[in-house]
Amino acid sequence: MRRTRYQEIADELRTRLASGELGAGRLLPSESELSNDYSASRVTVRRALEVLREEGLVDSRQGFGWFVAADPVRQALGRLGTIESQLASEGVHSERRVLDFRFVAAPARVRKLLDCETVLRVRRLNLADGEPFALVTVWCPEAYGAELSRADVERSPFYELIGVELGGAVQSIGAAAATVHDAELLGIPPASPVLRCERITSSIEGRPVLVSEHVFPAHLTEFVVDLPHADTSIAPSGLRLVD
Repeated sequence: MRRTRYQEIADELRTRLASGELGAGRLLPSESELSNDYSASRVTVRRALEVLREEGLVDSRQGFGWFVAADPVRQALGRLGTIESQLASEGVHSERRVLDFRFVAAPARVRKLLDCETVLRVRRLNLADGEPFALVTVWCPEAYGAELSRADVERSPFYELIGVELGGAVQSIGAAAATVHDAELLGIPPASPVLRCERITSSIEGRPVLVSEHVFPAHLTEFVVDLPHADTSIAPSGLRLVD
């Protein structure tokens, strides 16, 4: 029996997925682009994609379009750790690429938290199995960052470099839309959903020593909290309204 056009397109896309041309979590070309590539209507392309979704090979989400199906990396919030350690626990190979390394005047919020005028600001792109996974900006007081090099922060986490015994951190996570710049680096559409996380890490004496911001594509990560005890409320632990 002759295969229909949507089945032929599904076959070709299935081959591209199997070859690794399109890696896990990667965005597929838009339906319009695929229509042009395969000289088919968008209805036909969408039907082919739906076949692949039923097979668990691709998925779609509002604001992203279609992407190669992948299990999101689950990050536990019950302990202080690095992105790299979280990825390693999931069997994922991680890399870090430093995009910017410089001493700058501390932004107002960072200045208030760290109680210093000048900070080392490091911006980096974290990759998981070769694909962009997070954009991270870290602000470190000049006193702790003065002896650090770009190679140091590309090789090791700040936790291992600043020579301060750490006591814990406060982490706030909210939904946001990707800026044009962030979207380009993360390989996602502008204004698509991201999770934006601010972490304030303190010394064992309770003094903030690092401030960091992490931006994650929403389809690639989940944050998990262990709630061992039942309570009368069914609201998520730590929930608060944003002013």
